Amino acid sequence: MPNAPERSRLTPPLFALLILLGTTGPLATDMYLPSFPAMTREFATSASGIQLTLTAFLMGIAFGQIFWGPLSDRLGRAKPLRWGTALFVVASIVAAVAPTLTTLTIARALQGLGGAAGLVISKAIVADTTRGVQTARIFSLLMTFGGVAPAVAPLIGSVLGEFGGFRTVLWFIALIALLMAAGSFGIYRETHPQHQRSTGSFVAPLRIALSKPRFVGYMIQFAFAFGAMMAYISTSPFLYQNVMGLSPQGYAVFFGINSLGLVTAGLVSARLATRVPLRRTISIALSVLLASSIAMAVMAQLGVRSLALAAVIFVMVTSVGFTMGNTTGLAVAEVREVSGSGSALLGCAQFFIGAVATPLVGLSGDNSPIAFSITALACAIVAASALVYTADRFHQPKLG
Repeated sequence: MPNAPERSRLTPPLFALLILLGTTGPLATDMYLPSFPAMTREFATSASGIQLTLTAFLMGIAFGQIFWGPLSDRLGRAKPLRWGTALFVVASIVAAVAPTLTTLTIARALQGLGGAAGLVISKAIVADTTRGVQTARIFSLLMTFGGVAPAVAPLIGSVLGEFGGFRTVLWFIALIALLMAAGSFGIYRETHPQHQRSTGSFVAPLRIALSKPRFVGYMIQFAFAFGAMMAYISTSPFLYQNVMGLSPQGYAVFFGINSLGLVTAGLVSARLATRVPLRRTISIALSVLLASSIAMAVMAQLGVRSLALAAVIFVMVTSVGFTMGNTTGLAVAEVREVSGSGSALLGCAQFFIGAVATPLVGLSGDNSPIAFSITALACAIVAASALVYTADRFHQPKLG
């Protein structure tokens, strides 16, 4: 096919669209969290009833990726991406005007399903349009933006909520969804040509990806490193305020410092990708994550409640920033022929482990870091073991 290699290029407008596709899900997840008390009053329900809307969204975004990923391998990226973003727009509008909690919960589930298309297909587009270490560099940059989104989303949501109530927040999410859809229809051009598309059963691409032991190893490492991060995010208000005794403003400052560490790690990792082997960077980062998790567990058992905990948390969070993009690059290199399905499995595993880790950190109560430290340590051990597994049994793949 003449000129086939030239038709798939990562242009600046496309890169900007990929950032939007990759951050809309996290923004829609966290932006309305500060409005939970107001929503509880509006819908005359309990906190758990409102939290069910978040669960519905996360379930939609986790399992939706398993649907959109294989579909994009079969039909190309453009149609599934546009269908998914259109669904995201419609569901966001329904959520903004929802008269009942049941309607809102269903709309949030459909939001997650539609938003999943952007998350998974954006990764597949990177695999379509880049080669070699550039793949890992782009993923590191995208993961950096994706890491910033959950940090700034509650702040944006609190400002919008103060200005116009929780429905203003939901309408803002609908506006972001509309921008994402406009980019999908107006900027994106197909990057997955006909001759590269999968055939056979719908689940065949998933089976191909899961048949590659190295991919499975990287997927496990990716998901559990993210699990350690989610353990921190979900328990951070209690860690800083109840355990370390900081004010809400102090918590915001330290949360921002950790977010800055995560962003810096992603940017540095992107630059290192051209000079340092990806596995070396990941190995060092996971060693640091494991060591800091052990330190956190020891300090928790000893009853330490000082800001020394904050220093260890900063090291943990920053180390994760060095792993996510590089691991994604190595993983999709193993399944480039079915990168949509591979990206779907990565995303589903990521959100599933994150969802499992989130409730575990509260088992020791709101005034103890013990459950958090054990959860983070378990995630770090599994992530490090998965990387060792891939190194011991197989040769490192060529990314080009």
